[in-house]
Amino acid sequence: MAAAFNLGDLQQLTMLAVARLGDEAFGGAIQEELQTVAGRDVSVSTIYVTLVRLEDQGLVESEKTLPNPTRGGKGKRFFNLTPKGWEALEASRDAFTRMWEGVTPA
Repeated sequence: MAAAFNLGDLQQLTMLAVARLGDEAFGGAIQEELQTVAGRDVSVSTIYVTLVRLEDQGLVESEKTLPNPTRGGKGKRFFNLTPKGWEALEASRDAFTRMWEGVTPA
């Protein structure tokens, strides 16, 4: 069995949004993906707090673009999953799949 990871709901959804968006995974796009696909209305600041925590755990990594005058001199921060992040997501998916086996809605 893979190493145990303790991912919360928002962490998993955020990581899945990062995976789905690929090279376009930045705060605003992640927010839109969570709203459109998962039906979750989450502020960009909450998303960034989640991403920073995931980065501290080594599950995602980020790269900031050069400052852009059209963005008020700010660059975008893009995220991607690390190999450890993929392992955590797969372990989480596998655990839920095992738990659902044999469960029948009442």
